[in-house]
Order: sequence, then structure tokens, then C-alpha cells
Amino acid sequence: MNKFQVLARTSAVLGVAASLTASAAAQLGRGGSSSTPTDDASRPRVESTDASVKAKADARIDMTGYWVSIVTEDWRWRMVTPEKGDYASIPMTVESRKVADLWDPAKDEATGNACKAYGVGGLSRIPGRLHITWQDDNTLKIETDAGQQTRLLHFGGTPPPGKDLGWQGYSVATWQGPKENEQGPRGGALKVVTTKMKAGYLRKNGVPYSDNAVISEYWHRTKEANGDDWLIVSTIVEDPQYLLQPFITSTHFKKEANNAKWNPQPCSAK
Repeated sequence: MNKFQVLARTSAVLGVAASLTASAAAQLGRGGSSSTPTDDASRPRVESTDASVKAKADARIDMTGYWVSIVTEDWRWRMVTPEKGDYASIPMTVESRKVADLWDPAKDEATGNACKAYGVGGLSRIPGRLHITWQDDNTLKIETDAGQQTRLLHFGGTPPPGKDLGWQGYSVATWQGPKENEQGPRGGALKVVTTKMKAGYLRKNGVPYSDNAVISEYWHRTKEANGDDWLIVSTIVEDPQYLLQPFITSTHFKKEANNAKWNPQPCSAK
């Protein structure tokens, strides 16, 4: 799948991203672009709500395996660490800009915060690989080689009381749409809503999100005519403290045959 096919597929996925907030649907697309995700009213939405059904058995798509990120957009902000002050396309509040202008990677490393860009708000934008497995029948586990992070997606879970549950927070997952063997061109999807995370960075150059942010993701799997399997992750970050409006990105991962290229590396603040 070439760059233009990836972008076309992204537009299709964003066009059917389910359960977007009214504000997100009414405002901007990817980080401030004119592409606006909307619900598809003509397509019935089916969510897995029966607590007696195990999420693994009820999976709409198979996300397991090894996946590598393919950077087809925002190269200058993802493949290298942007310069301080390069905040293009992010709808930042005045307070957010003040915080970002104080970015000091050496200080982050010295204070044990080298992983601030590897929290749930920015992790998918860090180039690297995912290893996705089932931890148990109702918990999907996502490991990254970049930053060596682990996310747990809880089906039927309820966020525990209190705040600051680490860089990845607490993620509640829900299947949407038809099962994989029943899916048409658009297929089923996974919706994930994450809260109670430690404050982090949307980009490595210090653009902040707060511990009160709500991060919604929609994971779609597609299979191309040449046999390539892709995961497309649409992410919506809502954070009134630091964002004037929801910040939306789309990130692509291509499936790999095995773990031959898995290369765990610690977080880097620079």
C-alpha cells in the first residue's frame, strides 16, 4: 500500500470513527486540518455489552502479533524531535504554550521523566513496534519496543478511584461493529477510552496534556489486495486545560511476520 492509498484508507476510517464527541465532530480533523471525522448514520453500530461474553472470544478483529509503525504524515514531528516552539497543527491554549516553552529534556531525564512523550497521549506517534497479545480473556496487552511501555486494555473494566495510574492510565475497551468473519470493507473496530494517566507530552518537544485528559482511540484492521495487514489508529485527545479543541491524529501500523525486528529501547527525552 503506497502513501496515497494509506491516506485514502485513513480518510475512510476517520469518516466512520464511532462515538465521537459532538465537539470533535463539529471541529477540526487531524491536529487542525479540515478533515472532520463524523458518525455514519446509515451504518448500525453494534457494541459488545454482554458482560458474560469474554472479549477474546467476541473479538471483532484480530489485533494480535507484531506491528511496525509506518510514518506517512507528520514526519518532521515524529521521526526527529522537533525544535522548541514548533507547535504547528496543535490547537494549544495559552497555558499550554507557556508550559511547552519551558521544555527541558535534560531536566526531564534528571527527574525521572524521560518517558513523558511515551505516555498514552503520545505513545502511538513514537516510531517503533507493537506486540499485541491477550493477557487474559478480557484484557488486551500492547507492548512497545520504543520506550518499553505496556498498555492494558480492560474490557468491562471500571477505572479505579484516584489519579495518576502511570504513563498509560486506565483504558476501557469495547468492541464495535460486526465480527471479523462477517465484516464488509469497513469491518469491526475496537474503541478504547483512557483516563487517569500521568500528565505527559503530545510531542517530544514538550507539548503537554494533563492528567485530566480523556483519550479516545478507534482501532481498525484492514487487509490489502497484496496481502498486507494494517492497523489504523484514530486518536482523539480532549483536554480543555491545554487544548482549544480535540486534537485528532491517525497512525498506521503494518503487520510483521515475527519478532525478528523487535528492538526494545528505553525512553529518550531528546
